[in-house]
Amino acid sequence: MRPLQGLIAMMFIILALLSPVPVFAEESVQPAEDQTQQPAEQLPEMPHSESAVLIDAKSGAVLFAKNETERLYPASITKIVTGIIALEQSDPADIVTVSKNARGEDGTRIYLAEGEQKPMLDLIEGMLINSGNDAATAIAEHIDGTNEQFAQRMNEFVRKLGAWDTNFVNPSGLPDENQYTTARDMAKIAQYAMENEQFRQVVATKSRPWVGQEWVSKLENHNKMLKSYEGAIGVKNGFTQAAGYTLVSAAERGDMELIGVILKGDTDAGVYTDMANLLDYGFAHYTSSQYMAEDEKRTFVTRDTGKSMEFIADKPFWVTMKDGVVPTVAVDSSGRAYVQSSEVYSPSETAAALVPIVPLAEQAEVQIASITKSDPLNGTTRTHKASGWSLGITIAWSVMLLFMLLSARIMYVRQRRRKLYK
Repeated sequence: MRPLQGLIAMMFIILALLSPVPVFAEESVQPAEDQTQQPAEQLPEMPHSESAVLIDAKSGAVLFAKNETERLYPASITKIVTGIIALEQSDPADIVTVSKNARGEDGTRIYLAEGEQKPMLDLIEGMLINSGNDAATAIAEHIDGTNEQFAQRMNEFVRKLGAWDTNFVNPSGLPDENQYTTARDMAKIAQYAMENEQFRQVVATKSRPWVGQEWVSKLENHNKMLKSYEGAIGVKNGFTQAAGYTLVSAAERGDMELIGVILKGDTDAGVYTDMANLLDYGFAHYTSSQYMAEDEKRTFVTRDTGKSMEFIADKPFWVTMKDGVVPTVAVDSSGRAYVQSSEVYSPSETAAALVPIVPLAEQAEVQIASITKSDPLNGTTRTHKASGWSLGITIAWSVMLLFMLLSARIMYVRQRRRKLYK
């Protein structure tokens, strides 16, 4: 029995070393041509904004963009990042002691006193609702000791969200040539932050009482969209002379939730007009639908192997389409999902990542089949020539897998016989 077990262990090590890595050739599925010419829709005019973007909050699909990758100053929309980090990486019940540095912070304040102690959640609300720069610094110093250390945390945080054109040097958005972002990056950040229920509650708050050591008053939300736009649910506005007017807004109607971002607006009234036009455009022309629910299983003919495979969605899979268009989804064997024949998604854009469900006995077959590139949507199959070395490794991998399964069966039978004859 022991020699057999040792042999199986050795075969498993060799199998792991020789396992071929599936390579899925990149292919572009061209959208079907329209049979009739549709009149061009009227895109929203954005005369007051240098940069803007509109996304579906559930699918992440970009519905409108204007200079969306231009690096510009964020001003106080920076506090979206500070707020979501504070909610996720500290205890809202923590008691924060306000430093002299925080007390003397420039710009908009909630008039914290040096040595004043406040729960973390109170400071988050004072920062996001009333845009208190002193609250932002108090939060940063409590978590990391200094604004500079906290800014490093902010940058690491947004990189994980795919925001590569953003850099922070302070938690409040005060002007600095090294503090910048893009409309596209801020949309990603806001999309993530709005998935946090406590964050949503804070940024949707229009006002609340404030009792401080030096200031007893009411926190008033500076985001005017909450009062002026139907369905508005957040997020944050900002202004400095260097940044101009900036605004991130979220709104929902029915099953659809949109997030808009505007950078470098020329007037306060102008950015709110542009944002209303942007959101109106999204609600008027697009529909968001859940293609797969969380934990739902579905079988697809994979576009790279031509084989039927079952997949599971580890989170809801939402698709955004023009009104009246039914989504067509293709999936490759790794689980990358693509929406076809769509004006919203490019043919190579990954709309979701599904999890393949592959029985152990079929893994060898799937590995071999992945060498073949198929396009089941167009009914064509093209086989790429694999090198002799690659084919030899694949065959050896398959033979060893079958040997291991057979050896496991033999061990099981022997064990059963021993128990019967005891």
